[in-house]
Amino acid sequence: MKNLLRDYTGLVTGDPRWIVEERPDATNVNNWHWTEKNACSWSKDYLRDLLVGLNLKNSAGSCKITSIEKCEGDASANNRKAKIIVFYEWELSLKWVGKVKDKEVKGFISIPNLSDENTAADLDIQIRTEDKSDEAQTMKDALRSEGTEIIRQTLNKYIIALKDEYTKGMILPKKDTSVSSTMSKLSLSHDEGQVAAVSTGPAKVNGISNTGVKLDLCDINTEASMKCTANDVYNALTRPEMFVAFTNGSGQIEPKVGGKFHMFGGNVHGKILELDPPKKIVQDWRFKHWPEGHYSRVTFTIDEKQDTTKVKVNQQGVPASDQEKTREGWDLFYWDAMKRTFGFGSYIL
Repeated sequence: MKNLLRDYTGLVTGDPRWIVEERPDATNVNNWHWTEKNACSWSKDYLRDLLVGLNLKNSAGSCKITSIEKCEGDASANNRKAKIIVFYEWELSLKWVGKVKDKEVKGFISIPNLSDENTAADLDIQIRTEDKSDEAQTMKDALRSEGTEIIRQTLNKYIIALKDEYTKGMILPKKDTSVSSTMSKLSLSHDEGQVAAVSTGPAKVNGISNTGVKLDLCDINTEASMKCTANDVYNALTRPEMFVAFTNGSGQIEPKVGGKFHMFGGNVHGKILELDPPKKIVQDWRFKHWPEGHYSRVTFTIDEKQDTTKVKVNQQGVPASDQEKTREGWDLFYWDAMKRTFGFGSYIL
């Protein structure tokens, strides 16, 4: 069984697991219990609607997918502790028909690894033809160079819809629905460029926020081992496309000194203070629910070894009430997410 994500919602919601309140259905208080929703039938219908008739016109001629010959696997959406987790694993075989110089050619497309362990960019798309004519080979080459990206983008629509559309209503409402809303944004954020504006300011590590609130502060030191180069880790933390990928589509970053970053709908945000590629990154870093104007100081130290890369984090000025959950969050939403997204580590299945 896949290693399940641990609960981390208390960072921005006040840990609602411990709040018992009236519920409209009088069951599954605060969505604490595991619930599962089978997504197989919905997935097959959605994939058929997306793929059958898909236009793969390219420089060689016209082409389209005419049918799904094989669609084997399963998919499910799960709610555990008010956090949505989706699992899917499909093996697809598609049939295509095209024309090259007025000659009809046919073939198949195999996709063996459409699963939650891969991003759309990682999909293995194999192109075959029914015959060995010059026209068929021409179309095959064109589909490899031009059609595969169309297929990846189309299948990414399924992945997003499974996470965002199919799971709607799985987290039942409370009297105050803002908590559920915040959890959904953390788990399934696909911002589409509409993240709330955030502000950054100087780090306050002396226990006094800009609003004059007295804070009990602490420091956090954590580290992780990555099976990749130091450049890989540095790029994941600074390159916009990689930052977006491991934050599940919720993150944006400006890779320059003074550049701003945010993730999870603005619940985490800050500013870059220092860049020393690929060894060191320094940031002002805060949670949205911290007192206004209070930032922690985060220093990433990246050290490449013979067969692994050690990345260390020193975070100064964390409110003591958030110490443990912040520490857990580095493992869950940074290191585990990078390993899962980019293959920087091993996972127990």
